[in-house]
Parts: sequence; structure tokens; C-alpha cells
Amino acid sequence: MSRSFLNRETQLCMSLSGRPSNFGTRFHNFLYDELELNFVYKAFTTTDLPSAIGGVRALGIRGCAVSMPFKEDVISLVDVMHDSASAIESVNTIVNDNGTLHAYNTDYQAVASLLASSGFSTDFSVAVTGSGGMAKAVVAALRDSGFTQGTVVARNADRGPALAKAYGFQWSSEAVRADLLVNVTPVGMSGGPDADSSPFTDEHIDSAQAAFDVVAMPSETPFITAARAAGKPVVTGAEVIALQAAEQFVLYTGVRPTDDQISRASAFSRS
Repeated sequence: MSRSFLNRETQLCMSLSGRPSNFGTRFHNFLYDELELNFVYKAFTTTDLPSAIGGVRALGIRGCAVSMPFKEDVISLVDVMHDSASAIESVNTIVNDNGTLHAYNTDYQAVASLLASSGFSTDFSVAVTGSGGMAKAVVAALRDSGFTQGTVVARNADRGPALAKAYGFQWSSEAVRADLLVNVTPVGMSGGPDADSSPFTDEHIDSAQAAFDVVAMPSETPFITAARAAGKPVVTGAEVIALQAAEQFVLYTGVRPTDDQISRASAFSRS
């Protein structure tokens, strides 16, 4: 891939994450080259979120993806909360429009789209592990997709019950049995302390009907591997991250890639 056309007119997009990965950088830059767009993308982390967002505004950075643990803390630092973000009070995308920072949540859009195409029955009971910004997006997408029998599984005795109550779900501090198991924690993430673990036991997986993991690296987490081995249909974090990144790409550039381009960008990001 060549970046020989970079010049002073090149627009910068970036990401802020507690644990930056290469996915966004490779995904977006692949499509910039594919579509011959004068953009470049770089991943960052920070210990000073207000200054980082101030830099986005002051330097004219076009777009900023926001990942854990900044999805809620960034709300006070933006100017306009669009419906996808304000409805769940969680931001994963910032677009800089001449100094005005617009906030969106493409995680919600991606999860809702995957639920719609999965064929999972809305009569399924659901167990969702996690209570952070991404968990809000997932629980909201589940509720809005018609899933009403849900349990938020979270050890945090403040955030867990609050999230469950906001969307009409139950709360449990321990994993429960359900038809659809959804992991929205870092358990199983490459390089993390629980990279070799699953948030659900084999017994939970055996009694379930389907599995959904938002962890994208690796796409075949221990949870997904166990669910496949048990013959359960799955939705992987690789699918989630590709769809949400594609929607971010559209917001940043105004250009919508084809399904084939998105698929090839996602594959390149994992190579």
C-alpha cells in the first residue's frame, strides 16, 4: 500500500483507546488507499482525555474513534450528541465539523444490524456480561430489536443494576443461563489478563441456543471457540468491529464502501 500522496491537505482521523489495537489503523488506511481518499488514520492512547479531545478540536482532526474506557467520560467534552449516542449516553465516534465536535455511536448500529441478520428469535432469554459504554450499546440494541427477557451480568453493584433497570432487564452479579449469551467484557481479548478465559462456563454454553461476543481480537475467542464446538450459531466481535468501523468511515469521509471493500478491509486488518 502506498501513502505517497500524503500532503498538507491530508485529513487526519484517529482513535483513542485504553489499549490501542492495529485494527482501525489498518482498516481505515486500507479503504483510504482503495478509494484514493486524502486521509490518514492513527491510533493513540492518553492519560489526559480533556487535552486529547481539545487537540482534536484545535488541530482540525476530522474524526476520532473512542473505545474503552473513554466512551462515557468523553460526553462532557463534545458539542453535539446525536441520537445514536445520546439515547444510550455512550460515544464511540467523534466528527469534527470546523471545530464543532459531533458525537455518535456506531457500536449500537452494528449490533442492531447483526441481530437483525442473525435469525435469533426475540423470544430468546439473554444474558449480557458487562456494564460499560459498549454494554449500554449492546443492551439498547437488544431491547430495541425486541429482546425483552434479559439479564445484565455485572459485578459492579452500582452500574450493573442501573444499566439493567434503564432497559427493563434484570441484574445478576454472577453468570446465569440464557438462550443467547453475550460477552461485552475484555474476557478473551488478546494480550489481556483473561485472554485464555471465557465469561461463560461450558454448562452455560451447552444450555444456550446462540453466542455473541464483541471481543474482536481474536475473532475466535475461547468463548466463541467453545460455542462453535457445542454446535451453537455465533456472532463474532470481528463482525461487530468491521460494521461499526465502516459506519465511522462514512461519517468521516462521506463515502460508503461496498460490502466487498469492507470485507477485504476487515481481512487485511487481521492479516
